[in-house]
Amino acid sequence: MFPGGGQPNMQQLLQQAQKMQQDLARAQEELAATEVEGQAGGGLVKATVTGSGELRALVIDPKAVDPDDTETLADLVVAAVKAANDNAQQLQQAKLGPLAQGMPSMPGLGF
Repeated sequence: MFPGGGQPNMQQLLQQAQKMQQDLARAQEELAATEVEGQAGGGLVKATVTGSGELRALVIDPKAVDPDDTETLADLVVAAVKAANDNAQQLQQAKLGPLAQGMPSMPGLGF
């Protein structure tokens, strides 16, 4: 039900939806332009990703390179990329979460 039992103002709902769409697009652009870092092995391996999850850089300290133990290096790379992606997800929640909370509830319409 809508407050007061009346019908929703469709023009107002449309304007709200358009504004939210613009805000979402702007937030997604900001995420794509923002970089976050993750690291592993005490900083021996560092991964940089965008807020939208695109891997931009991977830096490996020469001390982490042991030709006889490539498995450890691979594990460090995976851990650094995972840490960077976790940071990107936190950034996404911070940017996009408030937008989702602002969406109007529309009972009966599945929203």
